Amino acid sequence: MDITAQQLNEQLKNGSDAQIVDVREADEVAAGMIAGARHIPLGDLRTRLGELDKSRPVVAVCRSGRRSAAAADQLAAAGFTAYTMTGGMLDWSAAGLPAG
Repeated sequence: MDITAQQLNEQLKNGSDAQIVDVREADEVAAGMIAGARHIPLGDLRTRLGELDKSRPVVAVCRSGRRSAAAADQLAAAGFTAYTMTGGMLDWSAAGLPAG
């Protein structure tokens, strides 16, 4: 399932309980992440699923949307309700949304 940067931002402002998982590499994350996001590189996701709460939706985020789509597939296969933020951090930044 897909969600846009704008939709995610609105949901976060309205108190969404979604878990945001940034699946980029450490050097990419150094440029900024969505507030409250958890950094789990895509290559580590399978071994770190236990850090996430299956009762809450998960939004996977990457640079452009490709890795997050793969992450959402892994999450869904493991029983999570998973979303991909389309356009990734490129769209988030282009929309002028905050990254810390």
